Amino acid sequence: MAIAVRDIVPFSTARTHLSDLVLEVQNGAEKIITKNGEPAVAVIDAKRLDHYHRLEHARIHLLLLEEVDQGLADVKAGRTVDAKAGINALKQARKAARGRAAG
Repeated sequence: MAIAVRDIVPFSTARTHLSDLVLEVQNGAEKIITKNGEPAVAVIDAKRLDHYHRLEHARIHLLLLEEVDQGLADVKAGRTVDAKAGINALKQARKAARGRAAG
């Protein structure tokens, strides 16, 4: 949804007309509050914010599922490392990194 010029509101106007602003947002508008002429915050309906949070949560789950698929493909293709060997390699890498940072 594109933001119209009427949806860009200076902070001083938002402060003096907060009730009107809230009603507009509850009726579907999205507002950008500016401070010193620069965008400062966005005002959106709480239900829409909840929806955005749920979308982000779903996106994270999809990314995790993609990583699981990649891991299963690696196992199937034989691209695995023994757990002890992998942990030892990580420890060695950390030790080397600490040595470079200290030196």
